[in-house]
Amino acid sequence: MKIYFPQWQGSGTGKVIKDGAKTILDYLEDPEFVHIPLSEIYAGRDGTKKHDIHNYDAITEQLTRLKNSINEAQPDTIRTIGGDCGLEIVPVSYLNEKYPNLGVVWFDAHADINKPCNSPSCNFHGMPLRMLLGEGADHMNSLLFSTIEASQIHYVGVRDIDETEQIRIDNGEIYAPEKTDITDLVKTLKSKNITNLYLHFDFDCLEPNDYNKTYYQVPNGVTISEAEACIKALQENFSIVGSSVLESITTDTTELKPISKIINLLIK
Repeated sequence: MKIYFPQWQGSGTGKVIKDGAKTILDYLEDPEFVHIPLSEIYAGRDGTKKHDIHNYDAITEQLTRLKNSINEAQPDTIRTIGGDCGLEIVPVSYLNEKYPNLGVVWFDAHADINKPCNSPSCNFHGMPLRMLLGEGADHMNSLLFSTIEASQIHYVGVRDIDETEQIRIDNGEIYAPEKTDITDLVKTLKSKNITNLYLHFDFDCLEPNDYNKTYYQVPNGVTISEAEACIKALQENFSIVGSSVLESITTDTTELKPISKIINLLIK
């Protein structure tokens, strides 16, 4: 199943994320993508905050649509163009229910593992992994198909981590090396008898000097060539049952050229 879901409300005010998702959709020219409508509930700078989450009503309404669409289709694989990282709670929890001991590889500059009550921004795109662990917000658990274990999480490129997130990472069996080592990542995944993977790819994992058309730019990231090599190694050693490309913001398809191989590897 190929999904186009340009959710931006989880970023708080980042409507540019919606535009960036549309640009990738236009670049791919693939009619197979299922379009999930966004909520019409007002969101943004003056959107309503509930349960320590900005734009809570809009997010939960459209994530329910995403869940219903996936549940109806019952796909074996999911490829997603997004949108902000908060949307991941639905496809990851679905595939985790379908494939025992799913490995989740999180290419991202940010840990995305805050509880709502600890989040400095109160933006949902910084919370999906905590939600997937079943430790986020009980009133949103109905959006999940299942919950994951900390040992299933493997970061690549993470480097902008809040204090409370670091505590959760340190307290759990979460793979979060300071530097990307592809051989070690593959070895770690295999040591856990993981055969199926979900690849979450937020483009801010990349070094901004390589690609800076992202909602955030964080120095000392993964190079484009390192990211390509890592994705290829994971594809060679595991079955990729789900993947996503998220939080690019360019509205010019020609500016996607540096990351075109990454998009093609993950989505085509």
